Amino acid sequence: MATQIYPQYPPELTDEQHKYLVTNLIDWSVAHGLTVKPPSSFVSAEQDPLGVSATPAPVTLFPSLFPQRCYDEALAIQSTYNELYAAIAQDEDWLRSIVEGLLDIDDFVSQLWHIHLSVKEEGYVQDLALGMFRSDYMVHVDPAAAKPEPEIKQVEFNTIASSFGGLSTQVTAMHRHLLAIGAYPSQTASLLQTTDSLGIKYSRSDVLLAAGLQAAHRAYGMSRAGFPCCVIFLVQEPERNAFDQRHLEYALFNHHKTRSFRLVFNDILSHTRLTPDRTLIYVPPHSPDTHYEVTTVYFRAGYSPSDYTSPTSWAARHHLERSAAIKCPSILTHLAGSKKIQQVLATPNSPHLGRFLPDPITCARMRRTFAPIYPLDTSLAGLEARRLAMDPATAQRYVLKPQREGGGNNIYRGAIPEFLRAQPQTHWPAYILMEMIEPPPLKNAILRNGEIQQGGVIGELGVYGVGLWRHGKGTGDKGELLENFQAGYLLRTKGDTSEEGGVAAGFGAVDTACLVDV
Repeated sequence: MATQIYPQYPPELTDEQHKYLVTNLIDWSVAHGLTVKPPSSFVSAEQDPLGVSATPAPVTLFPSLFPQRCYDEALAIQSTYNELYAAIAQDEDWLRSIVEGLLDIDDFVSQLWHIHLSVKEEGYVQDLALGMFRSDYMVHVDPAAAKPEPEIKQVEFNTIASSFGGLSTQVTAMHRHLLAIGAYPSQTASLLQTTDSLGIKYSRSDVLLAAGLQAAHRAYGMSRAGFPCCVIFLVQEPERNAFDQRHLEYALFNHHKTRSFRLVFNDILSHTRLTPDRTLIYVPPHSPDTHYEVTTVYFRAGYSPSDYTSPTSWAARHHLERSAAIKCPSILTHLAGSKKIQQVLATPNSPHLGRFLPDPITCARMRRTFAPIYPLDTSLAGLEARRLAMDPATAQRYVLKPQREGGGNNIYRGAIPEFLRAQPQTHWPAYILMEMIEPPPLKNAILRNGEIQQGGVIGELGVYGVGLWRHGKGTGDKGELLENFQAGYLLRTKGDTSEEGGVAAGFGAVDTACLVDV
């Protein structure tokens, strides 16, 4: 049974209080772009042929309680995580030793790796790389501990398309607004009131992530081709989460006057070209006489096999990787975010972390954020993981994860044995087995697609980080981390009966952390 650590919350509302809260929440969301494109099940394409509809993003009615010590530690350690993954992305030999075990069983990883090898053979023309990361955690309370204490345990580390940095700022502003106008009962207001260390915490993730894009744009230097420079947001089509992305675009322009353009993944080869020195040129279809030199390509697409619908899609990814634009992420950084890398670092007694973080105190601090993760290969650890995964009794404590991003891909608890039995054993090493995190009970209400769902919830804290680095050129030149900073947070909350937490995938809601001393 989960261990209770929070006070009684949220408060009961009268019908009039509930109406006042919900009306103001909806109006504020629409007025401030805390919105998403509605799903086709909510508004069909026939009803909205021009795509003009927007609906409030799934949000919680109340900020969710979150332990202050866990929040503070997650934000404080993010710069170390940035340093770690920048180092991994620069260590091609080590990455190869991990990735090569997936090449024959995971076509997506294999295709990415072979693009890297092709560009490496030709010669990379850009030694700068940008990482806009998000490290996701849940609060864990060990029910077997004599004195249970909340601690953070990492769910995953994202190196590509780390979303909701725009909406995170908006939802924290919305909850602060609702508090300011008296939408929450007076007995709750004191708990929510922001102090130096407690209460509602505002996220500046939109401005900080835009600062990361600007750092890359500036580091690129002067135009090689004599054209004005721009940043490209590489996006999916259709894109329900366009408004989240727009907030970053607007912050980039409003704070730095840097132009950016949205480019649909399938249109890369139609609207860009490479010069002989592989400078990336973008030609806007609305203004074909105007050419822009691309300094930075920010991937909000290309993270899933579903984005690669034909050989042309892979040719487009190869085209970008060859270019002189700074990639966010490069293919090596993309691969560094695979679940296999997380498993190799987090498997108990793994020696790999010390390769990148030689300070034992720093290593020990990071290891405390790891949940136990095991391979499903034929190593001793892998054979033990297979036994745990195939036993219906022990499988209840685990989640099975593939090398995928985007939500909706994991297999949970009792479904694991049957799923594995349906897969050839030669494919099992493409998955990792992770011990389930046990969060403390919490309640809230979620507004989604015009409906309010109330009850038990689980929160997942994502901390954004920015790293900009220069790859080393070989012996004696190990590269340099040029920018390294924490970039705000995202809290996603889901019903406690839902295993997945992805908002865009239709599982969770964006939320605000209300820090409490527990």
